[in-house]
Amino acid sequence: MNQNIKEIISQMTLEEKISLCSGEGFWHTKAVERLGVEKIMVSDGPHGLRKQKGKADNLGIYNSVNATCFPTASCLASTWDTEAVGEIGKAIGEECQAEGVSVILGPGVNIKRTPLCGRNFEYFSEDPYLASHLAASYIKGVQSQGVGTSIKHFAVNNQEYRRMAIDAVADERTLREIYLAAFEYAIKEGKPWTIMAAYNRVNGDYCTQNHWLLTKVLREEWGYEGLVVSDWGAVDERAKALKAGLDLEMPSSNGFGENQIRRALQNGEITEEDLDKAVERVLELVFKGLENKKKNATYDKEKHHELAKKVAREGIVLLKNQDNILPLKKEGTIAIIGEFAKNPRFEGGGSSHVNPTKIDIAFDEIAKITENKANLLYARGYKLDSTDTDNYLINQAIDIAKQSDVAVIFAGLPEIYESEGYDRKDLSMPKSHNILIEEIAKVNKNVVVVLMNGAPIEMPWVDKVKGIFECYLGGQAVSGAIAEILFGLYSPCGKLPETFPLKLSHTPAYLNYPGDGKKVEYKEGVFVGYRYYDTKGIDVLFPFGYGLSYTNFEYSDIKVDKKEIKDTETVKVSVKVKNTGSIAGKEIIQLYVRDIESSVQRPLKELKGFKKVYLAPDEETEVSFELDKRAFAYYNEYIKDWFVETGDFEIMIGKSSKDIVLSETIKVISTTPIKKVFDRNSTIAELMDDPKGKEILNIMWENMKKNAIFSAFQGVDMGIALTFMKEMPLRGLVMFGAGHFTEEMMNEMINKLNE
Repeated sequence: MNQNIKEIISQMTLEEKISLCSGEGFWHTKAVERLGVEKIMVSDGPHGLRKQKGKADNLGIYNSVNATCFPTASCLASTWDTEAVGEIGKAIGEECQAEGVSVILGPGVNIKRTPLCGRNFEYFSEDPYLASHLAASYIKGVQSQGVGTSIKHFAVNNQEYRRMAIDAVADERTLREIYLAAFEYAIKEGKPWTIMAAYNRVNGDYCTQNHWLLTKVLREEWGYEGLVVSDWGAVDERAKALKAGLDLEMPSSNGFGENQIRRALQNGEITEEDLDKAVERVLELVFKGLENKKKNATYDKEKHHELAKKVAREGIVLLKNQDNILPLKKEGTIAIIGEFAKNPRFEGGGSSHVNPTKIDIAFDEIAKITENKANLLYARGYKLDSTDTDNYLINQAIDIAKQSDVAVIFAGLPEIYESEGYDRKDLSMPKSHNILIEEIAKVNKNVVVVLMNGAPIEMPWVDKVKGIFECYLGGQAVSGAIAEILFGLYSPCGKLPETFPLKLSHTPAYLNYPGDGKKVEYKEGVFVGYRYYDTKGIDVLFPFGYGLSYTNFEYSDIKVDKKEIKDTETVKVSVKVKNTGSIAGKEIIQLYVRDIESSVQRPLKELKGFKKVYLAPDEETEVSFELDKRAFAYYNEYIKDWFVETGDFEIMIGKSSKDIVLSETIKVISTTPIKKVFDRNSTIAELMDDPKGKEILNIMWENMKKNAIFSAFQGVDMGIALTFMKEMPLRGLVMFGAGHFTEEMMNEMINKLNE
């Protein structure tokens, strides 16, 4: 294949090569009919196919063909289930084949730096380990069907405000440990056909023309060999982008980008060799898409709807179950309140809009399950097209709540509150939703709130209701999944993939978001999400990894196969989990690692493993993990690599980031020596920490005590005395040494230290 592509390139005119580096229209690559090069179609995702046949756009404005609307990434992530996410990917791949689409634009793995990002529903998590492992499964699932993926948005695209120009400024350690880590494993493990370069800048350079990002990191370090495509309209200067490693500009720029490439070739800013590399990757993608097309491909719409329901069910998170109000009984009078009960919010806004094959309605699904054994009453409660409180609608809801044994309120965020293109202003639901819940809680003591929203919200009424479900945006079948869990057909088993803070001012990026319109500084560094809240000891509404069940699980017998390892070795960790309740259920076991004593600031704990298991009543199983160097390492900017400091590490097993139930400690020994380089501004403390430096200090100390300035230290231990001067640079000793410690002596010392 490669040889054939090179032959085709050798026969191409320069103009044909240039033309292949941008799209045809919105959704197709260009063809070169003379050489038998056909075009292929790409299309929006990532939680369902958005193939447009008529008018085209990248904001979800115009209609698309019918396709299954699967749960959004926020809901997929709350499953903590790589197998389920892989099933969704496979089904999306099948639908792409049926519609002749060669590449689906997803998954989105950008980190949820702030809950205000309007596109957070499309991203997995605040944690890069969880996000990257789920993304890898999604990629493998889609590509198992001969359809490519486009992992996005590479990189550091964490807000919609000024997204097409904002400069995300972050140090390299923060980038490597948080924002690039979400991509790294997914790319290495999943091998996506394409990677989508983001709109924004990173440390001054647009992502589409960021050589460090697209070439040094992505290709040279991570070994990526596929195609890099721009986000739609993200290219600033096409020739610079080509030189940096961007192969394909999308959509068509109507000749503008081609003209820039042409001029750059004439001026010598880029070479034809640079152009050929991009053309080769475009052709590889095109031929891969054409070779993998399945003739007469179809898919089972009903089967995919049931899959959407199954995975939504896995992702629903039970946040509160006071007095075991849940599951509900199929009897008595039940008030179903809220317009979402009949007009559900099930998908995100913008380019992830899907035209669903069908939509489950919660009220209807509840009626099916209760089989007329319960008396169901309904009240609208609020208007979806208005944020204003409607007293008439609230009074109707109060009236039926008074008559009912239990009130189930469907609430959350209307689409206007969160979408691609703009960020949220706060963490509040519409006032009409909050007031409705408060008023119903006054007249009925048994209130269950069902939330449909793409990102965390504040819950001023949290102590006034007995039950809370977080359903996120669960796709076209989410209402059926909700009904099944409400009445106990299944036990809830989702857990939060992000922290729900008590209030916006507690969030890590609060003082540094959204920037000044030109740049946004990531001053919180690696302390994102639970890494921040847990390290600072800040109370939250619901922690990362939290979720309740209708049954109970007990953990025991944590074991490690080695108590001491080198960082080139691995350690196996095992733990037993038992279902001690009376019904079957699934539990998510989370493994965190803590560096007990570090010379650099590190989070209190970091997720380094997770497993989801199904257990019948009284069933027990052993879950095992294998941890390698990366589980214990931080990114050391000095050596430009991952580094483990020799020392003790605590391995923790938890039900959430704040509920650690078992732990074990091992020692990890570094095999990477870091040579310290000393200079005139190195401090006394740095010398005291270095064996050779301490030896030299001993000699220097004896000489210095002869000086009148230091005579007060006669008989005083050097360590104690130098504690008072530990932050002094070596040049300071020259200044205060009164000739007993000269510039020449300092330089001689520095040379010895650096030998």
